[in-house]
Amino acid sequence: MAEAFGAKEETPELKRVMGPGLLLLFIVGDILGTGIYALTGQVAAEVGGVVWLPFLIAFLVALLTACSYLELVTKYPQAAGAALYTHKAFGVHFVTFLVAFAVMSSGITSAATASRAFAANFSTSLGLDLGVWGVPLIAVGFIALVAAVNFRGVGESVKLNVVLTVVELTGLLIIIGIGLWAIAGGEGDVSRAWTFATPEGSGTFWPVVAATGLAFFAMVGFEDSVNMAEECKEPSRLFPKVLLTGLAITGVIYILVAISAITLVPANELGEGETPLLKVIQAGAPAFPISIFAIITMFAVANSALINMMMASRLIYGMARENVLPAMLGKVHETRRTPYIAIVFTSLLAVCLILFAGGVPALGGTTALLLLCVFAIVNVAVLVLRKDKVDHKHFRTPTILPVLGVISCVFLAGPWAGRDPVQYAIAAALLGLGVILWIATVQLMKTSSRAA
Repeated sequence: MAEAFGAKEETPELKRVMGPGLLLLFIVGDILGTGIYALTGQVAAEVGGVVWLPFLIAFLVALLTACSYLELVTKYPQAAGAALYTHKAFGVHFVTFLVAFAVMSSGITSAATASRAFAANFSTSLGLDLGVWGVPLIAVGFIALVAAVNFRGVGESVKLNVVLTVVELTGLLIIIGIGLWAIAGGEGDVSRAWTFATPEGSGTFWPVVAATGLAFFAMVGFEDSVNMAEECKEPSRLFPKVLLTGLAITGVIYILVAISAITLVPANELGEGETPLLKVIQAGAPAFPISIFAIITMFAVANSALINMMMASRLIYGMARENVLPAMLGKVHETRRTPYIAIVFTSLLAVCLILFAGGVPALGGTTALLLLCVFAIVNVAVLVLRKDKVDHKHFRTPTILPVLGVISCVFLAGPWAGRDPVQYAIAAALLGLGVILWIATVQLMKTSSRAA
């Protein structure tokens, strides 16, 4: 039992296969996906024509925290990400475990949501009526396929990510191209992009805050890349320029997609239903094959599921290697050199969410809520860890940025930001499960100590 918790036994190291190109595509592919394809209409419903503004604010908030992540990942280029930074900064196992569980839950919840969206698009595109359990079972099958790709290895997973990223990026570029073509041809109404349309008597501030909370879900994903640090070549040198480049690319794409969408489709129409970008295609290029764009959408959400499951399994692996979770979860397959026990564990948890958790809006909002709380802690950790010196050069963010990061993340996570109360209920249930697991972990550690 003494070795059950992270004794540093000899295990194979993870294979460093990611250069700057693959890392950039990983980051861009992780940020792009389910969020922008599904949330543009909901953001428009909150603020009207200035649908681009919440995406811009969400980008700036994400950038603040990304700078904190850059300092920490270049200082500690290991796989456990936020949980590792929390543990180094505060040294409290309970807090570390909750942060790890919150990050893992956010990734798996996001992947489960994407899997359900994939299954729904799949059944709809084929005109199938599979009953109440049809979509969940297809989603479970899809998660199993994602697990198989994940087990094959990060090289195979990231190569598939390259294909999926190119496909989903193509879909967004089609939207931008159609929007620019319409603007150049005098079609649509660009003036809508500067028009607020908020509930009477609400002003503009709080609707923009609520819309930013929605848009922030579309910006998360950059934090997943730090969990791939042990599989990157020269992470301390590569991460700053690659992560900032990836964020800038996605931020520009989001703003252009939002402007293109509102130019062609009025805000009230864009906010109806769950296929806002499909309406843009129909309005700006009615001859474009709708089925092709539906397939692109499926690829986009598939990419989100793949990357989030890769992140979750690497996080569990990293935490096990740091003695916060049982050592079994840190085992690496001798042939494939992938964290296969962690992959099985996270995949089973994703299946439970698919079968028994809420719908897409609740899970997506909960994902953003959990990550905003984690980001606030990371921004504090980077300041606490300034006293910890390392023997290699690393990125250092200006002190004001993590301070602003804490304030903005806490503000967007609060109930005043217009969040549905169900998001807090789901988050509380997930963290409650984390507390149960932590108590079990502590008891096993005490048992192992007595056995030693």
